[in-house]
Amino acid sequence: MNLTLKIWRQQGPDAPGELVTYSVNDVNEDMSFLEMLDVLNESLEVKGEEPIAFESDCREGICGACGCMINGQPHGHKDRTTTCQLHMREFRDGETVVIEPFRAEAFPVLKDLIVDRSSFDRIIQSGGYISVRTGSAPDAHAVQVNKQDADEAFDKAACIGCGACVAACPNAAAMLFTGAKVMHLGNLPQGQVERYERVGAMVAKMDEEGFGHCSNAGECAVACPKGIDLRAIARMNKDLLLSQLKLRSK
Repeated sequence: MNLTLKIWRQQGPDAPGELVTYSVNDVNEDMSFLEMLDVLNESLEVKGEEPIAFESDCREGICGACGCMINGQPHGHKDRTTTCQLHMREFRDGETVVIEPFRAEAFPVLKDLIVDRSSFDRIIQSGGYISVRTGSAPDAHAVQVNKQDADEAFDKAACIGCGACVAACPNAAAMLFTGAKVMHLGNLPQGQVERYERVGAMVAKMDEEGFGHCSNAGECAVACPKGIDLRAIARMNKDLLLSQLKLRSK
């Protein structure tokens, strides 16, 4: 398989960037997308050119580091797939593929396809914790959890923080990510102590980081590789409203 790649190259956060065209030949259809970029980088190094900077870690769809825009879609066109799980058999011989970093004010480009997603870390730090007794492990059934609540919490905890939801949103909103992080704790008994403080703190930090506002486009849920749906946003908004009512009543 032969492909033409148009890849965003940018030396640093303050440097201008541009799309640079590369040709890759004899691509094995069983390669992952990142393996194809590895092959391209090897050829660039042989020529004495600087390789393309991109992020990856687990390459198993778990860490969320590999996110980039492929033909205008976060992680590419295949549903429920991270960039590292996308295989070259999803593309046609002779196709032109455009590869860019995620575009959002809160995700500044560091170099080439690498963006700074530390804003997500700061949102989690603002409220993504619970007050528990540390020390010995509690008995397995010491705290009873309703199965529906446990399933909901598990679904929201599946978020890997890749940023695809932000990249897909026309407003670069982080509501799906923040909703998932708020609600996987808010669904559990252990998360009730800080429940209403948490949602207020995390939403405030989200706004402070420069993410846009949600206009219910729904693109975030479509792009999410873990299938987190819009109920995360609805539940977060409900808790935020309740938290504001509780503050007024004090």
